[in-house]
Amino acid sequence: MTDAITTLTAANGETIKFRDRIIASGGMKDVYASPERDYVVAFYRKAPDVHAIERLDMITGPYRERIFEGEAGDYWKQLFCWPTTTVQHGGRIGVVAPFYHDHFFFKHGSFNNDMLKIRGKDKQGKWFASPHHQFKFLDARERGNWLGYLQLCLKLARALRRLHAAGLAHSDLSYKNVLLAPTSGRVCIIDVDGLVVPARFPPEVVGTPDFIAPEVVMSSCLPRDDPRRVLPSISTDSHALAVMIYSLLLLRHPLRGKKIHAKDPVEDERLAMGEKAVFIEHPADSSNRLSVNGARPTELPWVDPDSLPYTATGPYLKVLFDRAFIDGLHNPAMRPSADEWESALVRTVDLIQPCHNSACEQGWFVFDNATPPRCPFCGTHYTGQLPIINLYSKRGEKYRPDNHRLMVYSNLSLFPWHIDRTITPNERLPAAHRRRVGYFVQHQGRWFLVNEGMPELKNADTDAPCPVGARVELRANLKLLAGTRPGQRLLLLQMVEGGSD
Repeated sequence: MTDAITTLTAANGETIKFRDRIIASGGMKDVYASPERDYVVAFYRKAPDVHAIERLDMITGPYRERIFEGEAGDYWKQLFCWPTTTVQHGGRIGVVAPFYHDHFFFKHGSFNNDMLKIRGKDKQGKWFASPHHQFKFLDARERGNWLGYLQLCLKLARALRRLHAAGLAHSDLSYKNVLLAPTSGRVCIIDVDGLVVPARFPPEVVGTPDFIAPEVVMSSCLPRDDPRRVLPSISTDSHALAVMIYSLLLLRHPLRGKKIHAKDPVEDERLAMGEKAVFIEHPADSSNRLSVNGARPTELPWVDPDSLPYTATGPYLKVLFDRAFIDGLHNPAMRPSADEWESALVRTVDLIQPCHNSACEQGWFVFDNATPPRCPFCGTHYTGQLPIINLYSKRGEKYRPDNHRLMVYSNLSLFPWHIDRTITPNERLPAAHRRRVGYFVQHQGRWFLVNEGMPELKNADTDAPCPVGARVELRANLKLLAGTRPGQRLLLLQMVEGGSD
């Protein structure tokens, strides 16, 4: 039987069509697909009040235009499933939004008991944030590798940074409102029709358990108009973002440990996620450490912070996790911003190394030269020489360290932002700055940098030029100068010997 098709005129004057069959239902809306499945129409089951309607008009109008019709608008369309207009039908109000791209639906696999198929379902974040979900339910072709998750977290932080820069907060950033495609590196934030505009449009929801900030949980029993009640905002988004990044990289929740606060499960949850929340890896408070007793083989090493500590994510993320879950857990002003997460993730990607074990499921790990290079996921040691490039830039008359380094592996690309401190790799990067300027290669045990696009590259000690097209052998204490213009960097080489601890 063919579904009936309803045709409407939307608030922006467009003709909207949808099939008269619900394809999905959320907490607040019923969703219908257009005949060509290129957009959906989501009708609210409960009629929004006048303030909610004004919010929808602003989200589909001025706020949408501000983000998508400005600089890098096409880039942001990849990271948000943003409603385009509103419609009314049968006494109900709805929003029109783009249909999810194909890469946000599972193409492979099913549950082991075959009771509920994974294939065809949308890739909500929950499937990728725990070892139980990943390794029991997902086909290996859907999981991706650890480098991919770093890059997903980077895009997620970038999207939230843009939202906050516009003065908006998501209010319900969680596994269910973020779609992930690890194998293709795609991220999409959904359900943005409830955005918070401080001092104008308050939140309609308090969030999703696991992601609600402690101050919101603590005051949730108070009336919404009580001045002591804390509602979702940019600072609570920052907590949710930190939880999401930690969970995607380490496959465990930062606050769900072994500590029991009350016999009543509801009260225990309120305390554990609110007033008494404690980071499971708090260096001075071990009361909420995870217990690995009874852990399934597929859950290891993920549920064992002693074997896989959060420091495995590298020095830049470790500092931000400390601020998010120690200093800022109960002090929102201390939480890292989305911009800070983005910057730390960019630098962390430059610390990545491929695992020498071809069977390693994660494939990559962070090496920061604090300990011998060893994959924390499978335990494989790196063997042989490993070049490290420390980046310096000129301040005054001297070159000073930029707290940024590059761990070299064969075929690693060197980009303009590596050799010029004034270039930032983000959505505003012009095409000329997206092209690599060199790459590294290992040949017969020797390491080389091949210069593809650095006309001023030279040996800083001898002034000998390294022309485009030439290759430079890497050795300890080699100093390469990218150029003399402001921001151009000095590259100082270290050579580390890999091996057993």
